[in-house]
Amino acid sequence: MASSPAARHIPSMNAISPTLEDTRWRQVLDRTPSDDFLYAVTTQGVYCRPGCPSRPPLRRNAVFFADASAAEAEGFRACKRCDPKGERAAMQRQGVEAAVRMIETDAAIPSLEALATRAGYARHHFLRLFKEMTGVTPRSYAESVRGRRLSAALAAGERVVDAVAGAGFGSESRVYESPGLHLGMTPGAARRGGLGETIRVARAQSAMGPLLVGATDIGVCFIGFAEDFAALEGDLRHRFPAAQVEDAPEALADTMRTLIGFIEEPRAALDLPLDLRGTAFQRRVWEALRAIPLGETRSYSQVAASMDAPRATRAVARACAQNHVSLVVPCHRVVGQDGSLTGYRWGLPRKKRLLEQESAARRSPP
Repeated sequence: MASSPAARHIPSMNAISPTLEDTRWRQVLDRTPSDDFLYAVTTQGVYCRPGCPSRPPLRRNAVFFADASAAEAEGFRACKRCDPKGERAAMQRQGVEAAVRMIETDAAIPSLEALATRAGYARHHFLRLFKEMTGVTPRSYAESVRGRRLSAALAAGERVVDAVAGAGFGSESRVYESPGLHLGMTPGAARRGGLGETIRVARAQSAMGPLLVGATDIGVCFIGFAEDFAALEGDLRHRFPAAQVEDAPEALADTMRTLIGFIEEPRAALDLPLDLRGTAFQRRVWEALRAIPLGETRSYSQVAASMDAPRATRAVARACAQNHVSLVVPCHRVVGQDGSLTGYRWGLPRKKRLLEQESAARRSPP
């Protein structure tokens, strides 16, 4: 029996691709953040960002604009909740930046009250803003500043006692109580550039080219690939300029086989003992990277949000760039907000290959 004209028309209607406005409306309903457009609510006279926490309007009351000036030209005003012009966010950023400058320039650690006053906010509000933008509390940030001062002084060859005093620590005991918090190693080791430490290294060829691994007695402290061995060892020695570097292919044979196998065909997260040396915030970022499942990616802002520091995107990016154990700490799984590949120490083609391999491994059965 022949189908009716109406029945024949249904499939063709279902096949119609959604319009740009349909796609944008779906983003509004899903509260998906986007910088590509704004929407306005005709019954309220306001315009918002996609992702605004306000209740979505009825479809007939929503209109779309390319930018704030276009919306304001039609008589709409900016929403106070989502701040589509970014004015409130800019003021908050300026306040936190003023507090950061105060921390950077003061010899002692400023009080929370002083920092909040400098930023122009109440203490509890300032504390929340500071942590959102930097990823750490003002106290932790100040401690990292003192750590940088100490590290620079030690690298310049100052005596430990003088460097500790110059960095603003009350006594050497404060540093030795938790050296990893400030330097990732003891002050003496930092001053010596690894003097007295032994870094065992192994070299091999992999699907990504030359592969070099360095490890201390604690665990792997360096992984490099895709460059010639001299360049890779140069990177390692730059980090530990005075350490004794010795070949140890037998001692690192299992580690090397694990890494080569992962590069060839990633099937599970790498689980190797690590000697991670960084600030408290850097280590938080690296742990967040290790929590990204195989075959998945996160944006820098998503990593920051997972650490309860949604505005610390730039700090997260810097910590990713300072990761010395690629693959085990998978910074290649961090991408741009739009899903595009961003910078990678070992080259974007290799980042793309790693992500494609991991995605394929996730889809295929074990």
